[in-house]
Amino acid sequence: MLKDNLVMLRKINGYSQERIAEKIGISRQAYAKWENGSTVPDIEKAAVLADAYGVTIDSLMKTEEADGIGIVPPAPKGKNIWGTVTIGERGQFVIPKAARDKFGLNGGDRLIVVSDEYGIALCPAEFFESKMRELMDKLSK
Repeated sequence: MLKDNLVMLRKINGYSQERIAEKIGISRQAYAKWENGSTVPDIEKAAVLADAYGVTIDSLMKTEEADGIGIVPPAPKGKNIWGTVTIGERGQFVIPKAARDKFGLNGGDRLIVVSDEYGIALCPAEFFESKMRELMDKLSK
């Protein structure tokens, strides 16, 4: 819920209630009421809050949960938390439907698996291959 996200985001950003209230142009008491759930911000203040915390209004308003973790903070603008997947015996997993819809992924599509020391990511093969061609063209000039 909104109130949980407000508490998490304020703490993650290291703000006091007074500091974030000042930043968005309201009283500390008004902000405290949002955090305890007795009132909610109007849409204009919600937009200002979302900007202040670097999230979307949509992610500010809904709570996401992850297995074994509980409530997770809203993802930054342009980033997404799609949920968890379970890896099958042969290494398969199902990409959440919302993610498939967002990126237009369908059965039979090719994906590139990339990683760093923290984890793995999937990228549409056509996008990855076009970026690699661009890079190779620049290097050959």
